[in-house]
Amino acid sequence: MTESVAKGNLVMKLESFFEACILHGWKDSIVTLQSAGRLPTWSENPRIVRPCIDAVVEKILTHPSKVNWSFTYTRPGYNQKQHRSVPKDWWTEDVSELDLDLFRSIISAVRSSKKLQPQLIGEALHVYTCKHLPDPFKPFLAAESSAATEETLTKNRRVLESIVSMIPSDYGSVSGRFLLKLLKVANQVGASPSTKAELVRRSGRQLEEATAEDLLFPSPTHPSSFDIGIVEAILENFLAQQRRQLGHEERERMAGAMARVAKVFDSYLQAIAHDPHLSVTKLIELAESLPEIARQDHDELYHAIDTYLKEHQELSKEERKRLCRVIDCRKLSANARSDAIANDRLPLRTIVQLLFVEQERARRASSSRGTPHHRPSIEITNNRAEGPVAGVKPESRETMRMERSRSVSELKAVKKEKEAVKAASSGEKLKVK
Repeated sequence: MTESVAKGNLVMKLESFFEACILHGWKDSIVTLQSAGRLPTWSENPRIVRPCIDAVVEKILTHPSKVNWSFTYTRPGYNQKQHRSVPKDWWTEDVSELDLDLFRSIISAVRSSKKLQPQLIGEALHVYTCKHLPDPFKPFLAAESSAATEETLTKNRRVLESIVSMIPSDYGSVSGRFLLKLLKVANQVGASPSTKAELVRRSGRQLEEATAEDLLFPSPTHPSSFDIGIVEAILENFLAQQRRQLGHEERERMAGAMARVAKVFDSYLQAIAHDPHLSVTKLIELAESLPEIARQDHDELYHAIDTYLKEHQELSKEERKRLCRVIDCRKLSANARSDAIANDRLPLRTIVQLLFVEQERARRASSSRGTPHHRPSIEITNNRAEGPVAGVKPESRETMRMERSRSVSELKAVKKEKEAVKAASSGEKLKVK
């Protein structure tokens, strides 16, 4: 079968066919690599695998304008007639069908060439992950036996750790949401601590891209609870960037990122407020973990605390007061203040603060219009707010009247509030302990 026997023998013809046909076509090279992944004798033959990998890498590095559609399988549902130009990531679907070792060899070769944008490599990793790793948002289904379960976990763990090792170091090469998805899978399959630490670090760098749902990690001990510690670690990595020496453009990016993270984090607090195992102390720590400048308003924070009060009606008065001190009444919108004033779940001193803020805003609005305004005083007697208060609805005053039923100990607290309000009316700063 070799040339030593006769010229043009079978081996020579096979090699010519391999070079002229197999290596020339994209589809044939991919199919050959798929077959090599299933056949150990082929996968160990460098005369088959290496030329195919080189041919695939060469075509991936070809400019999209020179790519012929006959090279590709194209994605399911992708209508060629509606797309005249070839997308830059045309190759990602096909290489995702390969064995992990072959896929890693191709990605390593493409990365070392430095001819493709990191985002394209990240897209290839994303496609491979979707095909070969479980969806973290779906419940994990146990296999038929513990041996099969362990085998599946070992396989998924190997794929995950390989994917993480291949992510380009460039910022934004993959999305923040994809990193959090990988972190959830890492928890499910029991990835190494170093892999988890890397995902936590990278997720923190791009936390502003996340949603509240992305941050909901199931607790390993309580199925109905959430793993808050991992979110605290991610947030700490995000905040660590603020403490670094940054350039002008980076500071501007981080300022916008901080505002987005604050909104996402307050939505996250609303979600975990339903957790029956979440303590008041931990919720306060989470709410105060963001710097004061991060929140432009406290509306979402108020809704998160109100949700917690609804779900944890067993809280003591002191716990309610501690929790509501987190809210800055001056940063609530008019609608949120109106809702809070009529909210009988809030402590009375929080409502008094809200009434004072409402009165001050009405006074300033009147002054800006040039209209003489006589500021009414808020008289509190027996837990009752009397006298006209600008911007307070009748039903809100009715809520205040219902406070008469409070205990004697709270009446003493109200007297202190009365003194604070009177002091503020005379120009002193309101201070509620």
